[in-house]
Amino acid sequence: MGKLVFTKTALLHEEPFTTSEIIAEQAGIEHRAVRQLIRKYEVDLKEFGVTTFEMSKPLKGSKGGRPTKTYHLNEEQATLLITYLDNTEPVRTFKKELVRQFFSMKSELMKRQTLREMERPTRQALTDAIKKWSYVNKWSYKQITDLICKTITGKNTKQIKQERNVSSDVSGTDIYNSEEMAEYESLENTVITLLGLNMTYEQIKAILNGQTMQFTILRNEGKEKALNVSDQR
Repeated sequence: MGKLVFTKTALLHEEPFTTSEIIAEQAGIEHRAVRQLIRKYEVDLKEFGVTTFEMSKPLKGSKGGRPTKTYHLNEEQATLLITYLDNTEPVRTFKKELVRQFFSMKSELMKRQTLREMERPTRQALTDAIKKWSYVNKWSYKQITDLICKTITGKNTKQIKQERNVSSDVSGTDIYNSEEMAEYESLENTVITLLGLNMTYEQIKAILNGQTMQFTILRNEGKEKALNVSDQR
């Protein structure tokens, strides 16, 4: 059984949903029958939230046909609707997996929210470190955060926002999944250290890309000491 639960965008506070099309497919009944059921019990479903839908055009190359209405149902609405279906084996199997996926999605969103709150002081420390950096310019903050984003996802912040269907004014840290968020904060701490060593952007980039760099530090007594620096994630 594939993915059953979705969010419209990658934002932290999106509500997970499933669709009337998925319910029809997994229950082994026609999509038209599920839509009729939703309309029949719409008053009941609205007790658990607004019933929303999207219209999709017929596939390119198909002969005619009208746009299809596909309903989006939150966890409570979907659970209620399934109780109106015949309690067949496919329906019971589907309901169990749907419950698992809704729980998993909500747990992931809660974890992301927690990690985001925990990361805020680190974000402020990074901002302060950039301001004190000898090489700072008006693009430095964007360059550094884009670098961290690309190290994690392979794409810069603008590209990842477009891919995950969020507007450009949304903070990048609001769209990372929990694994990415944990790695992001780890890299922020690494960059804060490297900025404190007054490394150039290119040196920081090289270290985040896995290279080891050697620096010579002149100590107070005039002796030199070699220091190897690399990203130890």
